[in-house]
Amino acid sequence: MSLVDFFVPVDDRKFGTEAGFFTSQIGGQVHVFTKNFPDIEEGKVDIAFFGVMDDRHSVNNQGCAIGPDYIRQKLYELYAGSFKTRIVDLGNIKAGHTVTDTYVAVKTVVASLIKKNVVPVIIGGGQDLTYAQYMAYEELEQKVDLVVIDNKFDLDELSDDPSLEANSNSYLNKIFLHQPNYLFNFSNIGYQTYFVNQDSLRVMEKLLFDVNRLGDFRNKMSVAEPIIRNASLLSFDISAIRASDARANGNASPNGFYGEEACQLCRYAGMSDKLSSIGFYEFNPAFDTHGQSAMLLAQMIWYFIEGFYQRKRDFPLQPKSQYLIYRSTLKDNSHELVFVKSKKSDRWWMQVPYPNGHAGNERYHLVPCQYEDYQEAVSGQMPDLWWRTYQKLI
Repeated sequence: MSLVDFFVPVDDRKFGTEAGFFTSQIGGQVHVFTKNFPDIEEGKVDIAFFGVMDDRHSVNNQGCAIGPDYIRQKLYELYAGSFKTRIVDLGNIKAGHTVTDTYVAVKTVVASLIKKNVVPVIIGGGQDLTYAQYMAYEELEQKVDLVVIDNKFDLDELSDDPSLEANSNSYLNKIFLHQPNYLFNFSNIGYQTYFVNQDSLRVMEKLLFDVNRLGDFRNKMSVAEPIIRNASLLSFDISAIRASDARANGNASPNGFYGEEACQLCRYAGMSDKLSSIGFYEFNPAFDTHGQSAMLLAQMIWYFIEGFYQRKRDFPLQPKSQYLIYRSTLKDNSHELVFVKSKKSDRWWMQVPYPNGHAGNERYHLVPCQYEDYQEAVSGQMPDLWWRTYQKLI
């Protein structure tokens, strides 16, 4: 089946050649599927947008299925930055006969794009589509790292049945319980404690996953950079943004990230050499006052694009001459910790050795970190990130 079979074109009068965008605007630079499906030949396209018009498993937010075109309208009005874009818009995936049919379509499209070295930008739809986004990596046969920006954990701690259908409040169950399991790490950015069951926190701790409260990032957004840099895929729930900045969601909350902070997170995502897909979910135009939330999401995607075209290509770590190696020994001399710093971007990584008996050829696992982790090691302390990563490798 060809990719075009999954999509319906968008309105040429709004988004295509008849829309009248200037060539300096995003809308004047993107090849949009209005009549002819874009050619997605490897090496000619960097980013592919597509909408998913399915909200049947979105909890308390019916109506987000029609969100993609509202975001498109705002995005295409924005002017491109100082980067040359190679972007296509594939149109929209309509809801399948069943939600599972929609998942299969999203999975197939995302997997096909990644294999062509094209980064999919998914505009949902309900956040349960994250499960389909994740399943696309099954064909790649490699461990992946999932980062979710959300004000809670979409986890049903009372259920351990992988056959149950996912919804926007429980899709993590499907991901965590999926077999074969190729999820290496899960990270949440921005959870708010009063929305989180303490049992869920204990589950995250038991699984050695990284969960980060909203307050951890207040006035220090750089803390999020290495977390996002480690992501293979990212899922962004608009409810993670405070309602005063983005109210277009049936579950909007007074607290959350500010709009400019959300844009910063998306720029980090764009700059990550490892990240190969991103999804924006739960935008509901029924709650959007004056198109403010659609404009914010458009700006978030703009920052993702800007970040993408500023990628430093310093991961994997080649050539070695472009990096500085730092070594530090713990107080009890039990471990030597090795850190790597890129001369090109000043970003840091930590080498975590594989335990004895590891079947692969690699001697260590590289995990993005902060300069503060190196400082902690210099003081003789074991960084928590090193220990948690090592436990996952055992």
